[in-house]
Order: sequence, then structure tokens, then C-alpha cells
Amino acid sequence: MKGEPGLMEKTKYQGWPNCYLLSNENVELIVTTDIGPRIIRFGFVGQWNEFAEFADMMGKTGGDEWRIYGGHRLWHAPEAQPRSYFPDNQPITIKQYTDFVRLTQPTERTTGIQKEIDLYLSPDRAYVRVIHRIYNRSLWDVELAPWALSVMAPGGKAIIPLPPRGPHAENLLPTSTLVIWAYTDLSDPRLTLGRQYIMLQQDTSKTQPQKIGVMVPDGWAAYFNKGHVFVKAYDFESGAFYPNFGCSVESFTNEAFLELETLGPLTVVAPGESVEHLENWFLFRDVPEPCTDLDVEKYILPLINA
Repeated sequence: MKGEPGLMEKTKYQGWPNCYLLSNENVELIVTTDIGPRIIRFGFVGQWNEFAEFADMMGKTGGDEWRIYGGHRLWHAPEAQPRSYFPDNQPITIKQYTDFVRLTQPTERTTGIQKEIDLYLSPDRAYVRVIHRIYNRSLWDVELAPWALSVMAPGGKAIIPLPPRGPHAENLLPTSTLVIWAYTDLSDPRLTLGRQYIMLQQDTSKTQPQKIGVMVPDGWAAYFNKGHVFVKAYDFESGAFYPNFGCSVESFTNEAFLELETLGPLTVVAPGESVEHLENWFLFRDVPEPCTDLDVEKYILPLINA
């Protein structure tokens, strides 16, 4: 049963009784239907969770308090309180198709938004196709951008490519966006600003939140942790209007976790319509730690281009 696309196995996980395991000989995912939609675990079979988990929230359900839980979730940008923080504490539905599994939440009562995630697990590779879908179930148009957030386990670093570099004489106009928030600190040692890549280190001793946003036409971002590299690849739409001054990738960190986030363009979604955002997940092992641009070119870029 395991390793055949579209098949799943019911299981218990971290106090939630109604979870489902999707696995092949290389990797496994666990989703919970007691809350969500949320992928709470992704990792190599028999090894650690690449996503963060928070012990004080495991197994909890219900209530009006938003909980981060960990794992991977779907939001919609731009971020706002309370709109973005509608709690995903209620049961969801799961449906198995021939080659994928669909997770669907009830419509959010305060926003009129309904979130859905389709998961296609490769039968033999460390690869998952993740389609995020947001429906407008309200009576009026809504402008939003789908926003896919992976809450990564502590101790690693995000790797974000900048657009191609070039000489001054041939590049008189700006080519991309680097976005900061009011609490962003560009002198923070967790942040490495290279010529071609930005790296953001998660540090359990640093309590000050840090965030950065980038326009990434290359359509990928990665997270290195203990010799593993998690890659999120997506389709960048040239000329589209992305949220937060043009961000297609964002990364936030504090003392507990790091979020690796991709965003779709801002879209006006009519009542009854939906918008999609695709991520392709890849997981690699036995990768040396990248500390410089040259390291990324040597150790990470071949994985992206494989």
C-alpha cells in the first residue's frame, strides 16, 4: 500500500486521533483532519520532521484562539489581524483520488474564505506536488494572494536566490525588490546578504523576530538543516503584482522556528471563484552546509537544477 500514489493510511499522531500517513520508500507526510488543512509532518522515513512542532499545542482542537501548531499551512496575503488569523482548529474533510489526496476546510465564518490543499506524493522519489487553493465563498469580490507557509524545525537556515546579477553599465534600472519590515534588522548576524543569495539562520538563542522578503524570479527557496535540504519550487509570474511591495518569497524567524514562505500574485477573486498556488517540494540528504554564495553554487544549485 505504501508507495502507491493516491493511497493513504489512517494513523494517530501527537495526540490527534484522525491523521493520515502518505509515504513511499523515501519520504512520508502526515496530515491531520482534526484541524487544518495542515501537513504536520514531512521527512525521510524513520528520520526527524523537517517541520517544527510545538509540544504545548500538539493534539489540541477547537476554541477561538489561533495556534501556530507547526507544519505547513495555507494563508492569504496581505497579512492582517484578525483576518489572517482565523483559527484552523476545526475538523476538515479528506478525500482520496486516484493519484492525490485533497484536504478541505469549512468556509471561514468571518472571512468567507475556504482553503483547500491537494497532495501528490511521488511513488518513489522525495518529491511532493502541493496545490494550494483558496475559494471566495462570500458575496463580493476579494483581493488576496495565496500564501504557503512552511514552519521549519529549528537550527537550520533559509537560502533565497536573488535575480541574476550584472554589470553597472548594462543595468541602469533596478531589477527586483528587497523588502524589510519595521522590526527587520539588517545588522543581525543571523542574516547573510550575499551578492547572489540571501541566507537567514534560525538561532534558538535569539528572541528578536526577524523577517525579510524578496522578489525571486528563479522560483525557488530552500532550507538547510543538519545535512538535509528542503526545496520549495514555484512558478513565478513575470509582470504580475505580488503583495508586500512585490514579494514572492518571505522568511520569518525567532527563537523557536523559521518560516519559509512563498506567495502568489495578488488576484481579485469573484464570488464562487478560486485561485491556486503550486509548490513542488523536494528533500535531499547528505548535503554540506552552505555558508557563502560559492557554497550555494557548489552544494545547493545542482540540486535545484537536477
